[in-house]
Amino acid sequence: MIGICAKCGNYEWDKTVRDNEIICPKCGNRWPFVKLPLFILTGCSGVGKTTTAMEIIRRRVEFTVLDKDMFYCIMPHETEADHYDQVEQVGSLSKNLMQTGKPVLWTMAGNLDKLPKTYNSRFFREIRCLALVCDRELLRNRMREGRGIQDENWIQSSIDYNEYFKTHNTLGETAFETFDITGKTVAETADYVVEWVRRFPFPK
Repeated sequence: MIGICAKCGNYEWDKTVRDNEIICPKCGNRWPFVKLPLFILTGCSGVGKTTTAMEIIRRRVEFTVLDKDMFYCIMPHETEADHYDQVEQVGSLSKNLMQTGKPVLWTMAGNLDKLPKTYNSRFFREIRCLALVCDRELLRNRMREGRGIQDENWIQSSIDYNEYFKTHNTLGETAFETFDITGKTVAETADYVVEWVRRFPFPK
């Protein structure tokens, strides 16, 4: 909606963004919009992204919390192009929701490297990512006992992904911070994530 030109009706994904202004390349019309940071809570499968997000939602915070899996359930997810399409939808929905003055925090496990390459990335002041990490054995127990996952390949892939986050600070061109939840309660983890979001100025 925010990207549709009210003057000529151009709805194509071809707009130029300069600061807090959108420019239509077809007719030259310009209109203001609210440009906010986009927040991503990431981490491997089983580390506690969804549990943390649910705790944050219960606190009625001043930002919107969503789960990227909503697109996984309704959109194709077999090819690289499919994954790009899902990440584009994250951006498309976010830029419109942000017009209320509230930024958006998504839980999102993979495809971080695609975020800065999308068309919709131009509509955000910045994209900030925080990866939850934990001890290897804690992760294994969470997956086996907490989620009932017995597939060793799945468990090992999560352990490997968790180790990547612990030993790196970028994935492709996307930078991320980390927070080790080992020994932390759900409330403590949610506290940290909420304060992390609040470190980056946006209208309250």
